[in-house]
Amino acid sequence: MKYDFNTPVNRRGTGASKWDVPEQVLPMWVADMDFKTAPEIIEALKKRVEHGVFGYTDVEQRWYDAYINWWDKRHTFKMKPEWLIFCTGVIPAISSIVRKLTTPNEKVIIQTPVYNIFFNSILNNGCRVSESQLKYENGVFSMDFEDIEEKMSDPMATLFILCNPQNPSGNIWSREELARIGDLAEKYNVTVISDEIHCDLTDPGYEYIPFASVSEACRKVSITCMAPTKTFNIAGLQTAAVCVPDDFLRFKVWRGLNTDEVAEPNVFACEAAATAFEKGGEWLNELRAYLAENKRIAHEFIEKEIPELRAIASHATYLLWIDVSNWKYDVNSVLTAGEKNGDTDAKDLTPADVLRRKTGLFLSDGNIYGGNGSSFLRMNLACPKVTLMDGLERLKEAVVSDRAS
Repeated sequence: MKYDFNTPVNRRGTGASKWDVPEQVLPMWVADMDFKTAPEIIEALKKRVEHGVFGYTDVEQRWYDAYINWWDKRHTFKMKPEWLIFCTGVIPAISSIVRKLTTPNEKVIIQTPVYNIFFNSILNNGCRVSESQLKYENGVFSMDFEDIEEKMSDPMATLFILCNPQNPSGNIWSREELARIGDLAEKYNVTVISDEIHCDLTDPGYEYIPFASVSEACRKVSITCMAPTKTFNIAGLQTAAVCVPDDFLRFKVWRGLNTDEVAEPNVFACEAAATAFEKGGEWLNELRAYLAENKRIAHEFIEKEIPELRAIASHATYLLWIDVSNWKYDVNSVLTAGEKNGDTDAKDLTPADVLRRKTGLFLSDGNIYGGNGSSFLRMNLACPKVTLMDGLERLKEAVVSDRAS
């Protein structure tokens, strides 16, 4: 391979949220990668730093062209420059849109289990969460369209937040599924915010489908949030875009983003995004292959070494969604003397709590994602293989220690 994904990068002491943990803890939770970004991006940022002046920055035509060309070539979706609005991040965009397009106490539909910050964007803006739980059968998640229609038919439901591809399950939604969402949204006058931040992180041979590209109905009701940040591990640069084909809807979104002051770039934001889309294709192709291999290793390890657990098959994201419902863990084995005396209720300890106390492995607690998430853990596989194997061995250690209990 031309690019190096095997050499660990020491992120401790760098202010990294993920790695701000004790030395014995192995963090494999928050969704950022433990790889350096593409060297082409690093070189572009070095050049910008060497210029030495970091004043207010405009969004130049190059930024629009980079997004348009990437989505056209990679995802066969032709966007127009006027559809795109710069934003500092996908979540700031979603929160701003919820504020602008709803009134307090209205309902926003999400499909759970789903990215937990969606709950924050809804509740913090005075709206109510309307959960349409994904069906879970034989290790596969799917949409419940009967329930979706019931939720959308409620006059109090004005927005639907779609996660495409889905986080945490890793599902790539089909054209037919997305079309049905668009048809229902048009029928019931519901606007769809499509979070497509994980769209480029698909397995080799698999591609996602942009929601707005599926049909005229999808195009009319869609607000798509996109960014290079997950793909190229540059989340700290705060750079994203919102794509809104409909003129009236786009004006409302533009007003919301500017009112909330989240539509202006820092000096590195547009440079990093444009360079990523212009020069990062080869790096991304190798990354996708590396992540797919990590995913294969994790699936085979869990199936062979930890049969109590079930890794959910997926073809998108670098996140592994693990069914731990058959893990009969011993909570008492991780309680301190004080906790056993009644200071802590053992029932409150989740599988992630038990795992971290037993082995130091820090995974995301499934219960924060809603739906049936309390029976799951989310594991970030975007790391060198030596880190991956450390994490898998710790996971095995925790489960094996309970087998004789």
